Amino acid sequence: MSKTILAMLASLLALAGMVFALSRTDSHSLQPSIQQGISATTSSPVEITVFCAASNQAVMEEIRRDYEKETGRKVVIQYGASQTLLSQIEVTGSGDIFLPADDSFLTIAREKKLVEEVLPVATMQCGVVVLKGNPKSIHQLSDLFSDSVRLVQANPDAAAVAKLTKRITTEQALWEPLSQATDAFRTTVNDVANDVLVGSADAGIVYDAMLHTYPNLEFVAVPELATAISQVSAGVISASKQPAAALHFARYLSAKDRGLRHYQEHGFRITGGDEWRDVPELSIYAGSMLRPAIEETIVAFEQREGVRVSRVYNGCGILVAQMKTGLYPDAYFACDLEFMKQVQNSFHSPVAVSQNELVILVPKGNPKSIGSLKDLTREGLRVGIGHEKQCAMGWVTQNTFKESGLQTELMSNVTVQTPTGDMLVNQLRTESLDAAVAYLSNAAGASDFLDAVQIQGIECTTATQPWAIAKESKCPNLAGRLFSHLTSSQSREIFVAEGFQWQLSP
Repeated sequence: MSKTILAMLASLLALAGMVFALSRTDSHSLQPSIQQGISATTSSPVEITVFCAASNQAVMEEIRRDYEKETGRKVVIQYGASQTLLSQIEVTGSGDIFLPADDSFLTIAREKKLVEEVLPVATMQCGVVVLKGNPKSIHQLSDLFSDSVRLVQANPDAAAVAKLTKRITTEQALWEPLSQATDAFRTTVNDVANDVLVGSADAGIVYDAMLHTYPNLEFVAVPELATAISQVSAGVISASKQPAAALHFARYLSAKDRGLRHYQEHGFRITGGDEWRDVPELSIYAGSMLRPAIEETIVAFEQREGVRVSRVYNGCGILVAQMKTGLYPDAYFACDLEFMKQVQNSFHSPVAVSQNELVILVPKGNPKSIGSLKDLTREGLRVGIGHEKQCAMGWVTQNTFKESGLQTELMSNVTVQTPTGDMLVNQLRTESLDAAVAYLSNAAGASDFLDAVQIQGIECTTATQPWAIAKESKCPNLAGRLFSHLTSSQSREIFVAEGFQWQLSP
Protein backbone atom coordinates (compact mmCIF):
# COMPACT_ATOMS: atom_id res chain seq x y z
CA MET A 1 0.00 0.00 0.00
CA SER A 2 1.48 3.40 -0.98
CA LYS A 3 2.46 5.99 1.62
CA THR A 4 -0.12 8.39 0.13
CA ILE A 5 -3.00 5.95 0.70
CA LEU A 6 -1.76 5.19 4.22
CA ALA A 7 -1.64 8.88 4.99
CA MET A 8 -5.18 9.35 3.69
CA LEU A 9 -6.47 6.45 5.80
CA ALA A 10 -4.75 7.83 8.88
CA SER A 11 -6.35 11.23 8.30
CA LEU A 12 -9.81 9.71 7.88
CA LEU A 13 -9.42 7.64 11.05
CA ALA A 14 -8.25 10.70 12.98
CA LEU A 15 -11.24 12.70 11.72
CA ALA A 16 -13.66 9.90 12.64
CA GLY A 17 -12.09 9.74 16.08
CA MET A 18 -12.57 13.48 16.59
CA VAL A 19 -16.22 13.31 15.53
CA PHE A 20 -16.83 10.32 17.82
CA ALA A 21 -15.13 12.05 20.74
CA LEU A 22 -17.11 15.24 20.21
CA SER A 23 -20.39 13.35 19.99
CA ARG A 24 -19.57 11.42 23.16
CA THR A 25 -18.65 14.63 24.98
CA ASP A 26 -21.93 16.31 24.01
CA SER A 27 -24.17 13.34 24.84
CA HIS A 28 -22.44 12.54 28.13
CA SER A 29 -22.56 16.16 29.24
CA LEU A 30 -26.36 16.01 29.01
CA GLN A 31 -26.83 12.82 31.02
CA PRO A 32 -26.95 14.28 34.57
CA SER A 33 -29.64 16.83 33.73
CA ILE A 34 -31.67 14.32 31.72
CA GLN A 35 -31.59 11.74 34.48
CA GLN A 36 -32.55 14.29 37.15
CA GLY A 37 -35.43 15.54 35.01
CA ILE A 38 -36.79 12.06 34.32
CA SER A 39 -36.51 10.96 37.94
CA ALA A 40 -38.46 14.06 38.94
CA THR A 41 -41.23 13.00 36.58
CA THR A 42 -41.35 9.27 37.05
CA SER A 43 -41.03 9.15 40.82
CA SER A 44 -44.61 8.76 41.99
CA PRO A 45 -45.80 11.87 43.85
CA VAL A 46 -48.27 11.48 46.70
CA GLU A 47 -50.93 13.26 44.66
CA ILE A 48 -51.57 16.15 42.31
CA THR A 49 -53.93 18.84 43.62
CA VAL A 50 -55.99 20.72 41.02
CA PHE A 51 -58.18 23.77 41.62
CA CYS A 52 -60.69 23.59 38.76
CA ALA A 53 -63.61 25.77 37.66
CA ALA A 54 -67.01 24.11 38.13
CA SER A 55 -67.78 24.54 34.41
CA ASN A 56 -65.03 22.00 33.63
CA GLN A 57 -66.09 19.39 36.18
CA ALA A 58 -67.65 16.83 33.82
CA VAL A 59 -64.74 16.75 31.38
CA MET A 60 -62.13 16.92 34.13
CA GLU A 61 -63.53 13.84 35.84
CA GLU A 62 -63.09 11.82 32.66
CA ILE A 63 -59.53 13.07 32.23
CA ARG A 64 -58.71 12.30 35.85
CA ARG A 65 -60.04 8.76 35.44
CA ASP A 66 -57.91 8.11 32.35
CA TYR A 67 -54.80 9.77 33.77
CA GLU A 68 -54.91 7.79 37.02
CA LYS A 69 -55.47 4.55 35.13
CA GLU A 70 -52.69 5.21 32.61
CA THR A 71 -50.03 6.61 34.94
CA GLY A 72 -50.91 5.20 38.35
CA ARG A 73 -50.83 8.69 39.86
CA LYS A 74 -53.54 10.19 42.03
CA VAL A 75 -55.26 13.48 41.21
CA VAL A 76 -57.31 15.37 43.80
CA ILE A 77 -59.59 18.04 42.32
CA GLN A 78 -61.41 20.85 44.08
CA TYR A 79 -64.20 22.46 42.05
CA GLY A 80 -65.68 25.90 42.56
CA ALA A 81 -66.02 29.43 41.22
CA SER A 82 -62.83 30.71 39.61
CA GLN A 83 -62.44 33.71 41.92
CA THR A 84 -63.06 31.59 45.00
CA LEU A 85 -60.41 29.11 43.90
CA LEU A 86 -57.95 31.91 43.19
CA SER A 87 -58.47 33.28 46.69
CA GLN A 88 -57.89 29.83 48.17
CA ILE A 89 -54.60 29.49 46.33
CA GLU A 90 -53.50 32.90 47.53
CA VAL A 91 -54.47 32.28 51.16
CA THR A 92 -53.26 28.69 51.51
CA GLY A 93 -50.18 28.86 49.28
CA SER A 94 -50.83 25.29 48.19
CA GLY A 95 -51.84 23.24 45.15
CA ASP A 96 -50.27 22.20 41.86
CA ILE A 97 -52.61 23.24 39.02
CA PHE A 98 -55.09 26.12 38.68
CA LEU A 99 -57.64 25.76 35.88
CA PRO A 100 -60.17 28.65 35.95
CA ALA A 101 -62.98 29.05 33.43
CA ASP A 102 -61.33 32.08 31.85
CA ASP A 103 -57.74 33.24 31.33
CA SER A 104 -58.46 36.56 33.03
CA PHE A 105 -58.08 34.79 36.37
CA LEU A 106 -54.71 33.41 35.30
CA THR A 107 -53.65 36.94 34.37
CA ILE A 108 -54.49 38.04 37.90
CA ALA A 109 -52.72 35.00 39.30
CA ARG A 110 -49.60 35.80 37.30
CA GLU A 111 -49.62 39.42 38.44
CA LYS A 112 -49.70 38.12 42.00
CA LYS A 113 -46.94 35.60 41.16
CA LEU A 114 -49.23 32.70 42.05
CA VAL A 115 -48.72 30.74 38.82
CA GLU A 116 -45.78 30.03 36.52
CA GLU A 117 -46.28 28.15 33.22
CA VAL A 118 -49.67 28.44 31.49
CA LEU A 119 -50.79 25.71 29.08
CA PRO A 120 -53.72 26.54 26.73
CA VAL A 121 -56.50 23.95 26.67
CA ALA A 122 -59.76 25.00 24.96
CA THR A 123 -62.41 27.72 24.59
CA MET A 124 -66.06 28.04 25.64
CA GLN A 125 -68.90 30.18 24.32
CA CYS A 126 -71.12 32.15 26.70
CA GLY A 127 -74.89 32.13 26.08
CA VAL A 128 -78.34 31.37 27.48
CA VAL A 129 -79.52 28.02 28.83
CA VAL A 130 -83.20 27.02 28.64
CA LEU A 131 -85.23 23.83 28.83
CA LYS A 132 -85.24 21.59 25.76
CA GLY A 133 -87.47 23.10 23.10
CA ASN A 134 -86.96 26.67 24.38
CA PRO A 135 -90.53 27.07 25.77
CA LYS A 136 -90.08 30.79 26.51
CA SER A 137 -88.78 31.51 22.98
CA ILE A 138 -85.53 33.14 24.09
CA HIS A 139 -83.53 34.33 21.09
CA GLN A 140 -81.82 37.51 22.29
CA LEU A 141 -80.93 39.15 25.59
CA SER A 142 -83.91 41.51 25.53
CA ASP A 143 -86.19 38.45 25.70
CA LEU A 144 -84.83 37.88 29.22
CA PHE A 145 -86.11 41.26 30.42
CA SER A 146 -89.75 40.11 30.39
CA ASP A 147 -91.48 39.72 33.76
CA SER A 148 -92.61 36.26 32.66
CA VAL A 149 -89.02 34.99 32.48
CA ARG A 150 -87.27 33.92 35.67
CA LEU A 151 -83.56 34.54 35.09
CA VAL A 152 -80.59 33.36 37.15
CA GLN A 153 -76.90 34.14 36.77
CA ALA A 154 -73.67 33.21 38.48
CA ASN A 155 -72.07 35.79 40.75
CA PRO A 156 -69.94 38.19 38.64
CA ASP A 157 -67.58 38.65 41.59
CA ALA A 158 -66.83 34.93 41.75
CA ALA A 159 -67.62 33.10 38.50
CA ALA A 160 -65.85 33.57 35.17
CA VAL A 161 -69.02 33.26 33.06
CA ALA A 162 -70.73 36.10 34.93
CA LYS A 163 -67.61 38.25 34.97
CA LEU A 164 -67.34 37.88 31.20
CA THR A 165 -71.07 38.51 30.70
CA LYS A 166 -70.88 41.69 32.73
CA ARG A 167 -67.90 43.00 30.76
CA ILE A 168 -69.41 42.28 27.33
CA THR A 169 -72.90 43.60 28.15
CA THR A 170 -71.52 46.72 29.88
CA GLU A 171 -69.87 47.65 26.58
CA GLN A 172 -73.35 47.45 24.98
CA ALA A 173 -75.12 49.30 27.83
CA LEU A 174 -77.06 46.10 28.56
CA TRP A 175 -75.67 45.07 31.93
CA GLU A 176 -77.97 47.23 34.04
CA PRO A 177 -81.24 45.94 32.52
CA LEU A 178 -79.85 42.39 32.52
CA SER A 179 -78.85 42.67 36.18
CA GLN A 180 -82.25 44.10 37.13
CA ALA A 181 -84.00 41.25 35.30
CA THR A 182 -81.98 38.64 37.23
CA ASP A 183 -83.98 36.98 40.00
CA ALA A 184 -80.99 35.40 41.73
CA PHE A 185 -77.20 35.15 41.55
CA ARG A 186 -75.70 31.71 42.20
CA THR A 187 -72.23 30.67 43.34
CA THR A 188 -71.25 28.65 40.26
CA VAL A 189 -72.36 28.16 36.67
CA ASN A 190 -73.41 24.60 37.55
CA ASP A 191 -75.88 25.99 40.08
CA VAL A 192 -77.39 28.11 37.31
CA ALA A 193 -77.88 25.10 35.00
CA ASN A 194 -79.37 23.04 37.83
CA ASP A 195 -81.91 25.79 38.62
CA VAL A 196 -83.16 25.71 35.02
CA LEU A 197 -83.15 21.90 34.99
CA VAL A 198 -85.39 21.58 38.09
CA GLY A 199 -87.69 24.43 37.05
CA SER A 200 -86.55 27.01 39.60
CA ALA A 201 -85.69 29.31 36.70
CA ASP A 202 -86.67 29.67 33.05
CA ALA A 203 -83.29 30.78 31.78
CA GLY A 204 -79.70 31.32 32.88
CA ILE A 205 -76.39 32.40 31.45
CA VAL A 206 -73.82 29.61 31.11
CA TYR A 207 -71.07 28.20 28.91
CA ASP A 208 -72.10 25.97 26.00
CA ALA A 209 -69.56 23.22 26.77
CA MET A 210 -70.80 22.54 30.29
CA LEU A 211 -74.21 21.37 29.00
CA HIS A 212 -72.75 18.14 27.61
CA THR A 213 -74.09 16.30 30.66
CA TYR A 214 -77.48 18.08 30.62
CA PRO A 215 -79.47 16.39 27.80
CA ASN A 216 -82.73 18.09 28.89
CA LEU A 217 -81.29 21.57 28.54
CA GLU A 218 -80.68 23.63 25.40
CA PHE A 219 -78.07 26.28 24.66
CA VAL A 220 -79.13 29.50 22.90
CA ALA A 221 -76.32 31.47 21.23
CA VAL A 222 -77.69 35.01 21.60
CA PRO A 223 -76.06 37.58 19.28
CA GLU A 224 -75.20 40.01 22.08
CA LEU A 225 -72.83 37.43 23.60
CA ALA A 226 -71.22 36.32 20.32
CA THR A 227 -67.85 37.70 21.43
CA ALA A 228 -68.11 36.31 24.96
CA ILE A 229 -65.60 33.49 24.55
CA SER A 230 -63.46 32.21 27.40
CA GLN A 231 -60.01 30.74 26.96
CA VAL A 232 -59.50 27.79 29.29
CA SER A 233 -55.90 27.20 30.34
CA ALA A 234 -54.05 25.36 33.08
CA GLY A 235 -51.55 27.26 35.20
CA VAL A 236 -48.84 25.59 37.30
CA ILE A 237 -49.10 27.01 40.81
CA SER A 238 -45.89 28.71 41.95
CA ALA A 239 -46.12 27.12 45.40
CA SER A 240 -46.17 23.59 43.96
CA LYS A 241 -43.56 21.42 45.62
CA GLN A 242 -43.56 19.02 42.66
CA PRO A 243 -43.50 21.15 39.48
CA ALA A 244 -42.31 18.31 37.22
CA ALA A 245 -45.24 16.16 38.37
CA ALA A 246 -47.65 19.10 38.01
CA LEU A 247 -46.40 19.75 34.47
CA HIS A 248 -46.72 16.05 33.67
CA PHE A 249 -50.45 16.23 34.40
CA ALA A 250 -50.79 19.61 32.64
CA ARG A 251 -49.19 18.14 29.50
CA TYR A 252 -51.60 15.18 29.64
CA LEU A 253 -54.53 17.55 30.11
CA SER A 254 -53.52 19.66 27.09
CA ALA A 255 -52.34 16.82 24.80
CA LYS A 256 -54.37 16.53 21.60
CA ASP A 257 -54.52 12.73 21.87
CA ARG A 258 -55.38 12.67 25.59
CA GLY A 259 -57.10 15.50 27.48
CA LEU A 260 -58.13 17.56 24.46
CA ARG A 261 -59.94 14.56 23.01
CA HIS A 262 -62.28 14.65 26.02
CA TYR A 263 -62.65 18.41 25.81
CA GLN A 264 -63.74 18.14 22.20
CA GLU A 265 -66.25 15.40 23.03
CA HIS A 266 -67.75 17.69 25.67
CA GLY A 267 -68.35 20.48 23.17
CA PHE A 268 -65.32 22.65 23.89
CA ARG A 269 -63.49 24.22 20.98
CA ILE A 270 -59.89 23.03 20.72
CA THR A 271 -56.92 23.93 18.53
CA GLY A 272 -53.39 22.57 18.43
CA GLY A 273 -52.01 20.63 21.35
CA ASP A 274 -48.87 18.52 21.63
CA GLU A 275 -48.77 14.76 21.16
CA TRP A 276 -48.69 12.95 24.49
CA ARG A 277 -45.42 11.45 25.69
CA ASP A 278 -44.75 10.33 29.25
CA VAL A 279 -41.25 11.80 28.93
CA PRO A 280 -41.23 13.94 25.77
CA GLU A 281 -38.00 14.65 23.94
CA LEU A 282 -37.58 18.06 22.37
CA SER A 283 -34.95 18.46 19.65
CA ILE A 284 -33.13 21.78 19.29
CA TYR A 285 -30.57 22.90 16.71
CA ALA A 286 -28.47 25.88 17.84
CA GLY A 287 -25.43 27.69 16.55
CA SER A 288 -22.33 26.77 18.57
CA MET A 289 -21.76 30.31 19.74
CA LEU A 290 -25.11 30.21 21.58
CA ARG A 291 -24.17 27.25 23.75
CA PRO A 292 -22.68 29.25 26.68
CA ALA A 293 -25.76 31.50 26.73
CA ILE A 294 -28.47 28.82 26.65
CA GLU A 295 -27.09 25.54 28.07
CA GLU A 296 -27.69 26.38 31.73
CA THR A 297 -31.28 27.44 31.03
CA ILE A 298 -31.99 24.27 29.04
CA VAL A 299 -30.68 22.09 31.87
CA ALA A 300 -32.96 23.88 34.35
CA PHE A 301 -35.89 23.49 31.95
CA GLU A 302 -35.29 19.72 31.67
CA GLN A 303 -35.33 19.38 35.43
CA ARG A 304 -38.45 21.48 35.96
CA GLU A 305 -40.50 19.89 33.17
CA GLY A 306 -39.16 16.36 33.59
CA VAL A 307 -38.36 16.11 29.86
CA ARG A 308 -35.39 15.52 27.59
CA VAL A 309 -34.01 18.28 25.39
CA SER A 310 -31.81 16.84 22.65
CA ARG A 311 -29.65 19.69 21.41
CA VAL A 312 -27.22 19.82 18.52
CA TYR A 313 -24.68 22.65 18.58
CA ASN A 314 -22.73 23.29 15.39
CA GLY A 315 -21.95 25.85 12.75
CA CYS A 316 -25.22 27.10 11.23
CA GLY A 317 -24.11 26.19 7.73
CA ILE A 318 -23.70 22.59 8.84
CA LEU A 319 -27.06 22.65 10.66
CA VAL A 320 -28.82 24.05 7.58
CA ALA A 321 -27.25 21.35 5.43
CA GLN A 322 -28.59 18.71 7.84
CA MET A 323 -32.08 20.23 7.70
CA LYS A 324 -32.09 20.28 3.93
CA THR A 325 -31.70 16.49 4.01
CA GLY A 326 -34.96 16.33 5.96
CA LEU A 327 -33.58 16.19 9.52
CA TYR A 328 -35.60 19.00 11.08
CA PRO A 329 -35.61 19.76 14.84
CA ASP A 330 -38.55 21.02 16.89
CA ALA A 331 -36.89 24.44 17.10
CA TYR A 332 -33.91 26.22 15.58
CA PHE A 333 -31.84 28.94 17.27
CA ALA A 334 -29.68 30.40 14.51
CA CYS A 335 -26.53 32.50 14.80
CA ASP A 336 -27.72 34.90 12.13
CA LEU A 337 -30.87 35.77 10.20
CA GLU A 338 -29.29 34.64 6.92
CA PHE A 339 -29.14 31.03 8.09
CA MET A 340 -32.74 31.15 9.25
CA LYS A 341 -33.87 32.47 5.86
CA GLN A 342 -32.40 29.41 4.14
CA VAL A 343 -34.88 27.10 5.94
CA GLN A 344 -37.66 29.59 6.69
CA ASN A 345 -40.38 27.65 4.85
CA SER A 346 -40.15 24.85 7.41
CA PHE A 347 -40.50 27.12 10.46
CA HIS A 348 -43.01 29.55 11.92
CA SER A 349 -42.11 33.26 12.00
CA PRO A 350 -38.72 33.71 13.72
CA VAL A 351 -38.19 35.99 16.73
CA ALA A 352 -34.94 37.96 17.03
CA VAL A 353 -33.56 37.39 20.54
CA SER A 354 -30.01 38.74 20.69
CA GLN A 355 -27.08 40.14 18.74
CA ASN A 356 -23.38 39.36 18.73
CA GLU A 357 -20.56 41.56 17.52
CA LEU A 358 -17.69 40.40 15.31
CA VAL A 359 -14.29 41.36 16.80
CA ILE A 360 -10.59 40.58 16.39
CA LEU A 361 -9.36 38.23 19.11
CA VAL A 362 -5.68 38.48 20.06
CA PRO A 363 -3.52 37.03 22.85
CA LYS A 364 -3.61 38.89 26.18
CA GLY A 365 -1.72 42.17 25.97
CA ASN A 366 -2.02 42.24 22.17
CA PRO A 367 1.70 41.46 21.51
CA LYS A 368 1.36 42.11 17.76
CA SER A 369 -0.27 45.54 18.37
CA ILE A 370 -3.27 44.74 16.18
CA GLY A 371 -5.81 47.56 16.16
CA SER A 372 -7.75 47.13 12.91
CA LEU A 373 -8.49 44.81 9.99
CA LYS A 374 -5.71 46.57 8.07
CA ASP A 375 -3.20 45.31 10.64
CA LEU A 376 -4.24 41.72 9.86
CA THR A 377 -2.73 42.09 6.36
CA ARG A 378 0.83 42.34 7.69
CA GLU A 379 3.16 39.80 6.19
CA GLY A 380 3.64 36.65 8.21
CA LEU A 381 0.59 36.97 10.49
CA ARG A 382 -1.38 33.78 11.08
CA VAL A 383 -5.10 34.62 11.07
CA GLY A 384 -8.06 32.35 11.75
CA ILE A 385 -11.67 32.91 10.68
CA GLY A 386 -14.95 31.04 10.48
CA HIS A 387 -15.76 28.96 7.41
CA GLU A 388 -18.13 30.93 5.19
CA LYS A 389 -20.34 27.98 4.26
CA GLN A 390 -20.26 26.19 7.59
CA CYS A 391 -21.18 28.92 10.06
CA ALA A 392 -22.83 32.32 10.32
CA MET A 393 -19.63 33.75 11.77
CA GLY A 394 -17.73 32.91 8.58
CA TRP A 395 -20.49 34.38 6.42
CA VAL A 396 -20.50 37.64 8.41
CA THR A 397 -16.68 37.72 8.35
CA GLN A 398 -16.56 37.53 4.54
CA ASN A 399 -19.12 40.34 4.26
CA THR A 400 -17.01 42.39 6.66
CA PHE A 401 -13.85 41.72 4.66
CA LYS A 402 -15.63 42.74 1.45
CA GLU A 403 -16.92 45.96 2.97
CA SER A 404 -13.43 46.80 4.25
CA GLY A 405 -12.04 46.58 0.70
CA LEU A 406 -9.24 44.34 1.99
CA GLN A 407 -10.69 40.91 1.33
CA THR A 408 -7.88 39.65 -0.95
CA GLU A 409 -5.09 40.89 1.33
CA LEU A 410 -6.81 39.59 4.47
CA MET A 411 -7.49 36.15 3.02
CA SER A 412 -3.82 35.77 2.06
CA ASN A 413 -3.00 35.65 5.79
CA VAL A 414 -5.84 33.29 6.73
CA THR A 415 -4.34 29.95 7.70
CA VAL A 416 -7.38 28.39 9.39
CA GLN A 417 -11.13 28.37 8.64
CA THR A 418 -13.29 26.55 11.22
CA PRO A 419 -17.03 25.86 11.69
CA THR A 420 -17.08 27.36 15.21
CA GLY A 421 -15.48 30.21 17.13
CA ASP A 422 -14.49 27.89 19.98
CA MET A 423 -12.03 26.17 17.66
CA LEU A 424 -10.39 29.50 16.90
CA VAL A 425 -10.13 30.30 20.61
CA ASN A 426 -8.42 26.94 21.22
CA GLN A 427 -5.89 27.64 18.48
CA LEU A 428 -5.15 31.06 19.95
CA ARG A 429 -4.65 29.37 23.32
CA THR A 430 -2.13 26.94 21.82
CA GLU A 431 -0.39 29.83 19.97
CA SER A 432 -1.20 28.32 16.57
CA LEU A 433 -2.68 31.69 15.55
CA ASP A 434 -1.67 35.31 16.04
CA ALA A 435 -5.23 36.61 15.69
CA ALA A 436 -8.75 35.44 14.87
CA VAL A 437 -11.91 37.13 13.68
CA ALA A 438 -14.72 35.78 15.86
CA TYR A 439 -17.66 36.87 18.01
CA LEU A 440 -17.30 38.89 21.17
CA SER A 441 -19.08 36.06 23.00
CA ASN A 442 -16.20 33.72 22.09
CA ALA A 443 -13.94 35.85 24.27
CA ALA A 444 -16.35 36.00 27.23
CA GLY A 445 -14.96 32.91 28.93
CA ALA A 446 -11.37 33.46 27.85
CA SER A 447 -10.61 36.97 29.13
CA ASP A 448 -7.67 35.67 31.15
CA PHE A 449 -5.66 34.99 27.99
CA LEU A 450 -7.48 36.89 25.22
CA ASP A 451 -8.25 40.51 24.36
CA ALA A 452 -10.95 41.67 21.93
CA VAL A 453 -10.29 44.46 19.42
CA GLN A 454 -13.39 46.19 18.05
CA ILE A 455 -13.73 46.47 14.27
CA GLN A 456 -14.36 50.12 13.51
CA GLY A 457 -16.19 51.79 10.61
CA ILE A 458 -17.98 48.73 9.19
CA GLU A 459 -21.73 48.22 9.61
CA CYS A 460 -22.11 44.50 8.86
CA THR A 461 -20.13 43.20 11.85
CA THR A 462 -23.22 42.43 13.95
CA ALA A 463 -25.10 39.14 13.71
CA THR A 464 -28.71 38.76 14.93
CA GLN A 465 -29.81 35.47 16.54
CA PRO A 466 -33.41 34.40 15.70
CA TRP A 467 -35.46 31.54 17.23
CA ALA A 468 -38.24 29.66 15.43
CA ILE A 469 -40.39 26.57 16.02
CA ALA A 470 -40.76 23.99 13.24
CA LYS A 471 -44.15 23.80 11.53
CA GLU A 472 -44.08 20.00 11.77
CA SER A 473 -43.08 19.85 15.44
CA LYS A 474 -45.11 17.33 17.44
CA CYS A 475 -44.61 19.38 20.61
CA PRO A 476 -44.83 23.08 19.66
CA ASN A 477 -46.26 24.06 23.05
CA LEU A 478 -43.36 22.45 24.88
CA ALA A 479 -40.96 24.26 22.53
CA GLY A 480 -42.82 27.48 23.27
CA ARG A 481 -42.37 27.00 27.00
CA LEU A 482 -38.64 26.42 26.48
CA PHE A 483 -38.54 29.71 24.54
CA SER A 484 -40.23 31.43 27.50
CA HIS A 485 -37.43 30.17 29.74
CA LEU A 486 -34.75 31.20 27.22
CA THR A 487 -36.16 34.74 27.12
CA SER A 488 -36.72 35.16 30.87
CA SER A 489 -34.94 37.85 32.87
CA GLN A 490 -32.58 35.24 34.31
CA SER A 491 -31.66 34.00 30.84
CA ARG A 492 -31.16 37.55 29.63
CA GLU A 493 -28.56 38.08 32.36
CA ILE A 494 -26.66 35.04 31.12
CA PHE A 495 -26.74 36.27 27.52
CA VAL A 496 -25.36 39.67 28.53
CA ALA A 497 -22.66 38.11 30.72
CA GLU A 498 -21.59 35.99 27.74
CA GLY A 499 -21.06 39.05 25.53
CA PHE A 500 -24.42 39.17 23.69
CA GLN A 501 -26.63 42.22 23.27
CA TRP A 502 -30.29 41.60 24.16
CA GLN A 503 -32.78 42.48 21.41
CA LEU A 504 -36.12 41.00 22.45
CA SER A 505 -38.67 43.43 23.84
CA PRO A 506 -40.11 42.54 27.27
